[in-house]
Amino acid sequence: MAKVVFIGLGIMGRPMAGHLLAAGHTVHVHIHVHPEPVQELAAKGAVVCANSKEVAQKSDIIFTMVPDTPDVEAVLFGKDGVAEGVKSGSIVVDMSSISPIATKEFAKKLDAMGVKMLDAPVSGGQVGAEKATLSIMVGGQPEVFEQIKPYFELMGKNIVLVGDNGDGQTCKVANQIVVALTIEAVSEALLFASKAGADPVKVREALLGGFAHSRILDLHGQRMIKRTFTPGFRIQHQQKDLNLALQSARNLGLSLPGTAVAQELLNAVSAQGGSDLDHSAMVLALEKLANHKVSK
Repeated sequence: MAKVVFIGLGIMGRPMAGHLLAAGHTVHVHIHVHPEPVQELAAKGAVVCANSKEVAQKSDIIFTMVPDTPDVEAVLFGKDGVAEGVKSGSIVVDMSSISPIATKEFAKKLDAMGVKMLDAPVSGGQVGAEKATLSIMVGGQPEVFEQIKPYFELMGKNIVLVGDNGDGQTCKVANQIVVALTIEAVSEALLFASKAGADPVKVREALLGGFAHSRILDLHGQRMIKRTFTPGFRIQHQQKDLNLALQSARNLGLSLPGTAVAQELLNAVSAQGGSDLDHSAMVLALEKLANHKVSK
């Protein structure tokens, strides 16, 4: 079995690294932010290292799963980062959701060191990470993708090589546009039904059997009705992804009005202290505008 590195052990990274361990791979980790996930994985056999430099020295395959573009840059190229310990011929697989433009630059810098890179952001949230059913959108060279695909198959089900470096991240931005606008649509629909006097539980049940069916209506519609906004994917992370969409749209000369509206609704919830809530809590902004809750 291979020796691999996994950097970033949050809500998503912890179970993803756990699947690699369960498959018999030796997984090297280090304390990036919080010690608890490292201790949990160490109890399952993970090898704990001091920093990104040390873990990179231990393996030829390095996975990263951290929150934002600056975090990836720091892990790869900062003090005691991957670049200081990585060996020529290694492969860096960034599964974070970050800027497509920055990803292309990171890939160029690593290539100059003899290191190949895949960008492989995921969709499916905490449940998908835990059940190994993530959708994985990959950018990079086909031969590198084929080398890493067996590892992806331990973490996800729908695994697609979209194109070259950066294209995986572009696909993830597109995914987050769809997710945000669908959350907004489900929020409006359930709020409308509730305000009109219909039972939102029954309305959701009926809609799930028709053309409006979606995983967001299924999972997040239930969250909105039950008022359970413990994060599977935090509002602050959805905001970050929509910022990437809107920044990229400006660079491309595009107008994304729906995305902008969804971002403003998330901003409103965040301003009320909700940045750590699940992104389905976007409904709270619409409820405030309506002076009505989907359910009590």
